[in-house]
Amino acid sequence: MKHIVIALVVLLGATASPAQAQVPEIPFEGNINFLKLPADMNVGEVSGVAVNSKGDVAIFTRSNSAGGPAYGATASQVLLFDKTGKFLREVGKGLYAWSYAHAIRFDKDDNLWAIDKGSDMIVRINPEGHVTMVFGRKKEASDDAEPWKRVTPPLAPVNAQFRQPTDVAWDTEGNIYISDGYINSRVAKFTKDGDWVASIGEPGRTKIGELNTPHTISYDAKGNIYVGDRGNRRIQVIDPKTNTLVREIKIDVPLPPDAKPWMGATPTAEGAAGQNGAPWAICVTPPNAAGQQFLYSADAFPGRVYKLSVPDGKVLGYFGKSGHQAKQFGWIHEIACPSENEIYVAELLNWRLQKLTLKPAAAKSSAAGQ
Repeated sequence: MKHIVIALVVLLGATASPAQAQVPEIPFEGNINFLKLPADMNVGEVSGVAVNSKGDVAIFTRSNSAGGPAYGATASQVLLFDKTGKFLREVGKGLYAWSYAHAIRFDKDDNLWAIDKGSDMIVRINPEGHVTMVFGRKKEASDDAEPWKRVTPPLAPVNAQFRQPTDVAWDTEGNIYISDGYINSRVAKFTKDGDWVASIGEPGRTKIGELNTPHTISYDAKGNIYVGDRGNRRIQVIDPKTNTLVREIKIDVPLPPDAKPWMGATPTAEGAAGQNGAPWAICVTPPNAAGQQFLYSADAFPGRVYKLSVPDGKVLGYFGKSGHQAKQFGWIHEIACPSENEIYVAELLNWRLQKLTLKPAAAKSSAAGQ
């Protein structure tokens, strides 16, 4: 009897803990047929998605590689669709920067920025489809062009060079922030004219300012820069005035008991805990009529998307899970969020874009640690 009482006290204490809150599961609809591809076109892994001011949707896909070798094939293609999903055209066909697609973003002037992990290049393409700014340089074909080696401890970054960059963002002054990325584990800052400013962050796994695969990056209307520190399972925030990482946001929503990966065996408890809430893709919505913004972040396992308040990072809700069907996800690699309840997710493993429509008024709550 004594043991039963103790167990009940522990259980009740856990459910009443002040560290817990009721985080709602947000109902939503998922449209996997939004893109109207031509009859003779398929896409590969969709690694990037962006939406411009007209509502046009661009995807960065690891397509266009059927004629290449199994290893090292060129796998980058930007396809543009209108707001109804009708195919418009290919953007930047055959660019020298194309190697291995990672992410794309539209800036406030509807320039399209493409971040290519394979070539270590970032290019800005104007609305007419012409390259107007270039960052980085890929290894020359006349040399021994080999992939970067990941070593422990990581090599120091080289300010004039990227090594597997991942994403781009801007502050209110138009300064450019490039997350750099798999090898360098830092954020490179440039002025709006492309002049070097600073290298922000360093490789590490513990302190604020240490990064382990900064995989995704976004910004809010006040100029705060949000860095998805995927390997450290957190989002860190850059103060653009001091060029330092000043705080972290962690997502600690408990795993559902029936969580399954997209494919394969369910991870061990330790492995699952290390993936739950890790930011693979983030975006921040534009301010709504009340001036509010929201941050969306997606993990690979259990394959959920989380809605957070800006700038404090409180988890307001979550939705989705891993899988192959509509309303399920196979490694969301980038998110575009033109409004609070309309978002687009680029999926690697399911080879598709999915348009999501959220219905927060019908949300139901569940306990979650924060």
